[in-house]
Amino acid sequence: MRRVVRILTALELGLVCLALVMIFVLVLYQAAQRHLPVPNVVWTGELSEFALIWLTFGAAGVLVTRDGHIALQLVDRFPNPTVVRYVQVLAMLLVAVIAAAFAWACWELVSSAGFLTSPALGLPMSWVYAITLVGLVSTTIRALARAVGIARHGVPVPDEPTAVVPTATGEAQA
Repeated sequence: MRRVVRILTALELGLVCLALVMIFVLVLYQAAQRHLPVPNVVWTGELSEFALIWLTFGAAGVLVTRDGHIALQLVDRFPNPTVVRYVQVLAMLLVAVIAAAFAWACWELVSSAGFLTSPALGLPMSWVYAITLVGLVSTTIRALARAVGIARHGVPVPDEPTAVVPTATGEAQA
């Protein structure tokens, strides 16, 4: 099972990296179109916007799994570990419920927007929504798995960042 999760995570991260490269190249080309005598391609802005959507929702599930999402960690340092555990389980369950609601709404868009196309590319909007749907389903499943993991095994100990301080000789010391 862990191998399947690792493969799916690698696949998700690969698609997210592809979206990031697409955004970089397309925005760079847009800037070049404005200032250089290169052919004007209309769809670059539209595709870079879609890639940003895909990057956002594609990375959401992986970030939930790796605890890399934006979070207020006010309760994490609370002295009672049971309270921290309950709050984190509740938070992951809320993430799962909200992601599932968004996934349901996204499914409605995928199933009903097959006739809509994007203005410049002519890309079916159901394709745009389908990638978002996959990211939301991944987020839902991963948030539920994390909630179960926290409930069963407790709150994982966060990695403490170590400060690197240069010494008088110029060497870095942790």
